[in-house]
Amino acid sequence: MPSAAGRGEVRGRLPPHLPPRPQRHTRDAGRGPHQGLPPQLISRHTGSRARRSRRWPVARDELIVVTGATGRQGGAVARHLLADGWRVRGVTRTATSPAARELAGRGVEVVTGDMGDVEALRRAFAGAYGVYSVQNPMIASAEGEVAQGRNVATAATDAGVAHLVHGSAGPGTPGTGVAAWDDKLEVVAYARSRGLSLTVLRPMAFMELMTDKDLYPAVAAWHLMPRIVGEDRPLPWLSADDLGAIAAHVFGDPATYVGQDLGLAADVRTLAQCRAEWRAVTGRNPRRLPMPVWLFERFVGQDLTRMWRWLATHDVEADVSLTRSLLPTAVTVEGFLRKRLT
Repeated sequence: MPSAAGRGEVRGRLPPHLPPRPQRHTRDAGRGPHQGLPPQLISRHTGSRARRSRRWPVARDELIVVTGATGRQGGAVARHLLADGWRVRGVTRTATSPAARELAGRGVEVVTGDMGDVEALRRAFAGAYGVYSVQNPMIASAEGEVAQGRNVATAATDAGVAHLVHGSAGPGTPGTGVAAWDDKLEVVAYARSRGLSLTVLRPMAFMELMTDKDLYPAVAAWHLMPRIVGEDRPLPWLSADDLGAIAAHVFGDPATYVGQDLGLAADVRTLAQCRAEWRAVTGRNPRRLPMPVWLFERFVGQDLTRMWRWLATHDVEADVSLTRSLLPTAVTVEGFLRKRLT
């Protein structure tokens, strides 16, 4: 992988034992803006609205349902959809939680629903133009993530949803052995098999890993990740808030993004560079809490450390220019740390 020092387009090279990567985030040459789109999308995006479809943000008054709305990713998506003028319905298991009440105060219609219950999802998706789908294997388990993702796709199909945007993760390469990545590919394959108009958003590492207490940065990002991944391995980073902004952008331009699988990164930095930028912002190093790998795995399972070992031996594609074309204001690691720590 080229040096991560540059902030422009950075591309890694897949090792020889992996299959060639299919082309993503490109449109077929010569296709019209609505060729291949289903009738429900064509009817919504023809005429003057379609001619304005590349302008962003695009204010809408249709309804989008966000699963996992009280989580880090779903919450960011809901906030940016509201800012862009959509009506938003948030699905959460606990509609009385502080996070749910905060969303309701912003104008989100919060409904109780479990992604393990396909009937509850059908009710939640009634009348929706779009659905943002994200599952958390740390909560649902690997098997539960697949079941939940399939339920979302089934309910979206039954409800006649015009655009499903799926929050995925990882390199997009099958057979990594990392359940948190491979299971997401299974969910995407199922959604495609149902004929849904689908866009996949695929970040690698969220910048919040370095700062958010519920992600245990002192143990994970600043102690074990450097030991397992390596201090000098370039990693693609994106903030969860910027993912929310990109999701809102994608919902507003289905003529461009339906059918696309978008690998997202706003910055490519090594963990050593991230530590140096933390020090430049705060005047001190980030706090580290040493913990043996076996004890960490007892708390969170083995999939996360398996992911880090994969990253230690595989280069990852990271097209920063693509993400910046979607969101020119996407923050770098340094910018993120300045916002969070000062």
